[in-house]
Amino acid sequence: MGMTLKDKVVMITGGASGIGEAVTRRFIQEGAKVSIIGRSKDTLAKMKEEFGGNILTYQGDVSKYEDNERAVQATVEQYGKLDVFIANAGVFDGFAKFADVTPEALSEAYDFLLNINVKGSFFGAKAALEELQKTNGTIIFTVSGASFYPDGGGVWYTASKHAQIGLMRQLAFELSPSIRVNAVAPGGTLTALSVIPPLRPFVKIVDNDTKASSIKKRNPLQLAQMPEDHVAAYVLLASDESRAITGEVISSDGGLSVRGLG
Repeated sequence: MGMTLKDKVVMITGGASGIGEAVTRRFIQEGAKVSIIGRSKDTLAKMKEEFGGNILTYQGDVSKYEDNERAVQATVEQYGKLDVFIANAGVFDGFAKFADVTPEALSEAYDFLLNINVKGSFFGAKAALEELQKTNGTIIFTVSGASFYPDGGGVWYTASKHAQIGLMRQLAFELSPSIRVNAVAPGGTLTALSVIPPLRPFVKIVDNDTKASSIKKRNPLQLAQMPEDHVAAYVLLASDESRAITGEVISSDGGLSVRGLG
């Protein structure tokens, strides 16, 4: 394996689990120094123990601006700069049906999910902005097939992922030419992405085998995708090899856009 990201300093929200963890691991293999924000002290400690000086861990909440700001400051203090910011932290609504959810739960779910998926993306990008301007850096958002198609989640998740696309495109316009802004849109992926608490009473939890079967039926390549299936797209967008790419989404979804009516 090469060192495509040698000497790059990268900050990843939600970098200790799921797709974020897979990206963290690959980026370190590619020569980057990585800073991650997560909520679980135990998970962060395990990542730190494994990767030592190649990783900086910060326990925080992406929906709080000060946590994003402190994580950026800690990253720059540790590694001297910031080249790439990846807004990856996200939560899921478990396909909860709009008609079934009470008005009270609907409101609570809106605040819970959009604060993390959308406000967290806003806050992370803003906190990283000044340092990225110094390095002519790049921002990458983890979006979703649900950013384009219905039934990639419920209304909360789908709305949040559409919102991230708008944020990405507007920032790509506003921040050029100094900062590139792009996104990766994974399709259905077998991760431990949990259903947010307000919606759990309205959701049927399925096992991994059932989930894998459903994912395979949804995409032409019939893949039950794993987090590692998406990491190459992040490597490309973070690297200097993609210096002519901004405002774009790389779909890593098994071909959802060509599935047709079958």
